[in-house]
Amino acid sequence: MSDERPDLAAMLHPLLRALIAAELPVLAEHDVSMWGYAVLTALDDTPVRTQAALAEAIGADKSRIIGTLDELQDAGLIERTPDPSDRRVRLLSITPKGRRVRRAVRKDIRVHEDRILAPLPAADRQAFLRAIRHFYDTR
Repeated sequence: MSDERPDLAAMLHPLLRALIAAELPVLAEHDVSMWGYAVLTALDDTPVRTQAALAEAIGADKSRIIGTLDELQDAGLIERTPDPSDRRVRLLSITPKGRRVRRAVRKDIRVHEDRILAPLPAADRQAFLRAIRHFYDTR
């Protein structure tokens, strides 16, 4: 039996492009970058992290996120406080405003995701989301 399907990356690429294209206007509407949203999501899931731990968690270079953290702090979405045990280290936390922005962005993104997934029958949508979740949870 020959399986002539395209490679997974080739099949997922159009979906990823559509998802990113749907997210960009939402992020712009809330004045948050893609990296900013990743930071807010990570901090909302785990309230206090060092900059180094955060960078590792979101797959970013430590030096790459400094500008993003500056923007988020200037907007009042996160706080960076010195670690009492090591003043060279900054502890990060999301502010109530940051939590509201993160949740609003997620809600708006889900509307677009639902539109993109709508052509699938409900059972297929749920199976697809379960499968994607499996890979996300085991990363």
